[in-house]
Amino acid sequence: MSIIHKTTMSPTKVELLTAWLPGQPWYAAAQRAPELSKAGGFRLDDPEGKVGIEFMVVRDDAGDRPAWYHVPMTYRAAPLAGAGQALIGTTEHGVLGQRWVYDGAHDPVLVSQLLALLQGRAEPQAQSLSDTPDPSVTAEVTGAGFEVPAGVAEASAVANGPDGTRLLVGDGVVLQVTRVLRPESGAETAGVRGHVSAGWRLSEDDEVRGRFAVLHDTVS
Repeated sequence: MSIIHKTTMSPTKVELLTAWLPGQPWYAAAQRAPELSKAGGFRLDDPEGKVGIEFMVVRDDAGDRPAWYHVPMTYRAAPLAGAGQALIGTTEHGVLGQRWVYDGAHDPVLVSQLLALLQGRAEPQAQSLSDTPDPSVTAEVTGAGFEVPAGVAEASAVANGPDGTRLLVGDGVVLQVTRVLRPESGAETAGVRGHVSAGWRLSEDDEVRGRFAVLHDTVS
């Protein structure tokens, strides 16, 4: 169970992402510094209780129109070996001390739990409350079932591009992590096996839902 501490982080998550986002291939406001604010998200628990797992949505007002970015993140008490390219930054947590913050698409603990969510073996948690399930986050397998070989999270190939992050998760299946969020249309495309959907705030009074991750065949 994740414990959400009501404390400080220096730098904050938003400050870390402000420095990190412009270097990502999906960032749309080229040549402009992000103007970020939190807009939603959820968490998953690490079964071993060592790694914090958060799926954060930030709104960026730097471009000609607002954009909403999905950044899965992990929080660790020590560096993750071999993941230097995925480091978002380090921060000082008011309770836990120094934390290493990673782009979670490259962290085997987050990938494993995201697949567990799709397989019905993990329960989404509220972003800012301890031990509180978030039933608004849904995971649906829409096509044929899939099996994840043991250790596949560590062996997955990860590729970033303008459309998001693709993870090869074995058995001819790709997990596509959405980075630029858009309201879901409800229409399925060929080869889709499942998806994780959640909501985020467009404004203080307006909320929409979309797909944070999509599982599909490699040929799609």
